[in-house]
Formats: sequence, structure tokens, C-alpha cells
Amino acid sequence: MGQVTHYYDKIGVAVVDLTAPLSVGDKLKFVRGDEEEFNQEVDSIQVEHQPVEQAKKGDSIGLKVDQKVKPGAKVFLTT
Repeated sequence: MGQVTHYYDKIGVAVVDLTAPLSVGDKLKFVRGDEEEFNQEVDSIQVEHQPVEQAKKGDSIGLKVDQKVKPGAKVFLTT
């Protein structure tokens, strides 16, 4: 559903380019290469530094993450 393009270490925020819509409350899995990095529920989304409840396909979003994630990690929606 997207890919991490940047990670801001000091504030724990990943920039994700979305290939599908995303909403607060969705559950995500972050994977890089063959290794699963971590799972997390979406607590907040920002588009152009403004908080939103939903983001659409094609948006580049800021996403607060629980763990460090490397650029290039794929983001998948889980159930």
C-alpha cells in the first residue's frame, strides 16, 4: 500500500508514498527485503504538516512510527 521514502529519527516519523488509501486505525506491516520489521496501528496521519483522518492514493504522508524504519521499506495493510 506504500513505500517509506524517508525517516526522521529525532521525531520518529516516516514519510510514506501511498499506492492505496489509508485511514487512522488501519493496521500496517513494515517489510524491508525478506525481513519483517514490525507491525503497528495508525495513530495519526499528516499531509503537508496538517493532521488528517484519511489519506488517498498518491499522497505523500507523515506517519508516526513505533520503531525505526529504513527508506525502501514496503508498507502493507494487515487485518
